[in-house]
Amino acid sequence: MPEPPSAAPIATPARRPLERFWPYVELTEEPSAEELAALDPDLHAALFGPRDLPFSFTLVFPDVPASDEAAVRALADAAPEYRVVGTGAARRHRVRFYSDEVAALRDLYALVGHLPESEVLIDDRPVPFARELWLPLLWFQLLR
Repeated sequence: MPEPPSAAPIATPARRPLERFWPYVELTEEPSAEELAALDPDLHAALFGPRDLPFSFTLVFPDVPASDEAAVRALADAAPEYRVVGTGAARRHRVRFYSDEVAALRDLYALVGHLPESEVLIDDRPVPFARELWLPLLWFQLLR
């Protein structure tokens, strides 16, 4: 009968490994304001209850051509809420307006509404006919 192969001697490690089970030791206990803003509205309502925000319109659009960038940036910075999410080709600008800021919404929509990837959200949700029905109804407020 052949002998079993002898086990190779195990080398003693030069240093002792740390006894950690999670690579991120110091996690924050509370989410940041940016993390809360990025939550889906339905998930936020389920976790924390409904938000106490007025009726809002949100424009979501990709990067704009350099010729319109300064005007878009000025209008977006003047909005109550403006944030940029994603990187590279997935980068999107999210600008929220309330019903008393119709003129600013119209001006920004005139610059970015023609982009094929742009979206109009009503209370942070995609709604059917948001471009074709909701926005023209909102433009009637400008006639007052």
